[in-house]
Amino acid sequence: MKFSKLQATGNDFILVDARTREGEWSKLARAMCDRHFGVGADGLILVQDSTVADLKMRIFNSDGSEAEISGNGLRCFVKYAIEKGLIGEMSSRAEHGNRSLTVETLPGVKKAKAYMLGNKVNQVEVNMGLPQFQPEQIPVRVKVDIIPILGYPLVINGKELTLALLSIGNPHAVSFLSRPIADFPLAELGPKVERHPVFPKRTNFEVARVLSKGKIEARVWERGVGETLACGSGACAIAMAAQLLDYVEPQVDIILKGGTLTISWDRVGEVLLNGPVEEVFTGEWLEGKS
Repeated sequence: MKFSKLQATGNDFILVDARTREGEWSKLARAMCDRHFGVGADGLILVQDSTVADLKMRIFNSDGSEAEISGNGLRCFVKYAIEKGLIGEMSSRAEHGNRSLTVETLPGVKKAKAYMLGNKVNQVEVNMGLPQFQPEQIPVRVKVDIIPILGYPLVINGKELTLALLSIGNPHAVSFLSRPIADFPLAELGPKVERHPVFPKRTNFEVARVLSKGKIEARVWERGVGETLACGSGACAIAMAAQLLDYVEPQVDIILKGGTLTISWDRVGEVLLNGPVEEVFTGEWLEGKS
């Protein structure tokens, strides 16, 4: 089985053309994503046919669980689909030589624009859709009087965290810190926040510190993966929460371990995620290895 490995600000994924292939995808994801005995990645992304968009994306975390969406994964998907010629050039043509396409995901159809450098995709902007703030939409088991939830207290290991709770197609809990994020014990507290009973479908957890009206530094604990170098939907969640708290401007750079992502949101409409993406290598996975 042929595959490609791509990364977007250090968030790395294995991509497989599964339009004519069936498989035990959860099992395969665990095997391929293993960084010692497999290829090594944060997740496995499948390209499938769609009746409502140009293509369909499914994503499986490294623990085998299926995720609703990944912003960085979606950007990798777009580069892979265009450069492998999986969609007709005319159907994905945009202005000024750039390309656009639609991708079916579990939360709905997402629009994406690929910025071309010659015949290669250099950068991808994806429309992540409308954020969701109602507890049942996120989902989170809380009773609150004020929506959006921007200051929910959660005690973990005797430490009280103040969380902003929201969804951008998948659940997020964001905690803003006044000290450098490098000091935060994410490896210790991340899994406990992810699996706290208040989150029925678990959650992604971000810690962030506002550096200026246009810059935020952040670290991400991804549901089903652990700490990653970057997270597209997590960057969106951080930017939205920061805007709602009046910390930043409508466009903000989220500085992560793997690089910088730019998020744009007007507090009313859909959220735009923009950043670089590149192919790392291609290879073949031996049948039956999983």
